[in-house]
Amino acid sequence: MKLLSDMAIFVEVAKAKSFRGAAEAAGMPGSTLSRRIGALEKAIGLRLLRRTTRKIELTEAGRIYFERCQRIVGEARLAHEQLGEMLTRPSGVLRASLPADFAVTYLARLIAEFARLYPEITFDFDFSPRQVDLVSEPFDVAIRMGRPEFAGSPAARRDISANAQLIARPLVSLTPCLYASPEYLETAGKPGTPADLARHECLNIRKAGAWTLSNGTETVTVPVRGRFTFNNASMIRRLATLGMGIILMPEEIVIDDLRQGRLCRVMPEWRGGALSVHALTETRLLPAKTQCFIAFLRERLARTLVESGDFV
Repeated sequence: MKLLSDMAIFVEVAKAKSFRGAAEAAGMPGSTLSRRIGALEKAIGLRLLRRTTRKIELTEAGRIYFERCQRIVGEARLAHEQLGEMLTRPSGVLRASLPADFAVTYLARLIAEFARLYPEITFDFDFSPRQVDLVSEPFDVAIRMGRPEFAGSPAARRDISANAQLIARPLVSLTPCLYASPEYLETAGKPGTPADLARHECLNIRKAGAWTLSNGTETVTVPVRGRFTFNNASMIRRLATLGMGIILMPEEIVIDDLRQGRLCRVMPEWRGGALSVHALTETRLLPAKTQCFIAFLRERLARTLVESGDFV
């Protein structure tokens, strides 16, 4: 870094052909410039400047060095300015990993609004269910859903990358509720208490084994069973609409099915534990595009939930 600084000083002296003019351009004393140039010449082993009482001229080595340094210093200055713009002006490609159901049913209109606000950003979204590696893969951010402790836990970090020290930024907290299709409830009957779930078909993401439910005054954990176990919320939701069982999901994911009557609420006084939506990044040093995206989602998700009255 000192070498690049000395090169920049040399370029200013060569352009000004005087230490006084270069000192004014660089904002440092002429004596300091002279000392730095002398040290540079000593490090190179060649004289770069021919000093006279009236002016400064470039030696042959100095002309060759000036031509190279001018390009290098110019490129470095341009790179610095462009990186500065990345920090202050949202632009470039935003690569994000998103949970498909939540993104399609709930985030789509927010993403469209964000895209209109920042026309210089282009988007590359991944909706695969796998846990992307934010260290080795070119993702700026991953939006994940899980328990509040999930994002910072060692197990979660191992799922995404064995060596990642990920930063979790909470966006919003959702409340899962129980849903089933009218056809299923007509056939299997409506459960009246959490204990009744033990005799119902319950659709789980992976092998949950039990659901923890609360009615505001009492919290119970009940074992649940089912013929199906998935790692995909879309399939679980779809099978629920086809009458295959009861699901425990946030309303934000099944909202379209509720509006169309494909699903209805079961035991509305009982809810699951808070489900955190968080943004994961590999570093705290984020370009403006990523900072703005995370801040926008946090503000708009919180506002949407407050306006709907569905928040915890």
